[in-house]
Amino acid sequence: MRQNASNEESDKSQSSPSPVQGSQTLLRGLDMLDKVIDGPVKLAELSQRMGLTRSTTHRLANALIDRGFLTFLPRVGYQLGPKLLQLGFLAQSQADIVQIARPIIEDLAASTEDTVHLGRIDGDFALYLDKIPGRRRVEISSRIGDRQPLTSTGLGKALLLDSDAGEWHRVFEADRAAGAPAADYGLWLARMQDYARSGYAFDLEENEDQIRCVSAPIRDASGRIVAAISVSSAAQYMDDGRMAALSGEVRDTADRISHALGWTEAVAPPRKTRR
Repeated sequence: MRQNASNEESDKSQSSPSPVQGSQTLLRGLDMLDKVIDGPVKLAELSQRMGLTRSTTHRLANALIDRGFLTFLPRVGYQLGPKLLQLGFLAQSQADIVQIARPIIEDLAASTEDTVHLGRIDGDFALYLDKIPGRRRVEISSRIGDRQPLTSTGLGKALLLDSDAGEWHRVFEADRAAGAPAADYGLWLARMQDYARSGYAFDLEENEDQIRCVSAPIRDASGRIVAAISVSSAAQYMDDGRMAALSGEVRDTADRISHALGWTEAVAPPRKTRR
């Protein structure tokens, strides 16, 4: 009886993977998902990418197929499975952009010592979702929940960067009709074209006297602009040189938030169309 019990314990120790082995298998499975992210991959190529034998690769792939993380197309290869679509949808529905962005924009506010805003598009306006006051003695009138013009605020311009010229003109005229600060459309359009190429936008005292800001868009996993951030301060702290220097930091911060929402640099922005 003792010998049988000893044999059973030995069999269990051999058949049950250790925590380290289980972690290694999990990591290999996650690596495999990364290897097929660009499209179907045949077994031989997948084995080479993974640095594993064909039999080990086949066994691991089948385990992922069983759970819905991969699918196999005959004569085509392995590709991402339906379970990832489900998880992606759930993750997106659960994402709270204010909560996700807050610690990141706090870092930006601490670094710049200026006021940082987070906002999204709301009809033909920019809706302010969050605000972190700066350390300087600068009074900026914006409040969380405010709806400001798209065409005269840095935040609003960043939200419009993927729109086409027709949409820009429509929103510009709507803002003017609603009483937004007057501006020359030709000059505004030229600036917007520069901003779209650069990936960031400026407010050059267009919305509030003596207040300037640098802004950049936030994208989701599809590459679509879903929000924007801005750094705002008094013009005396925001000369042309400092705005140019800040543009990279603001854009990098927006990209950090975008990455947290699932965006990667490999995802191209959606085709520019009218809303």
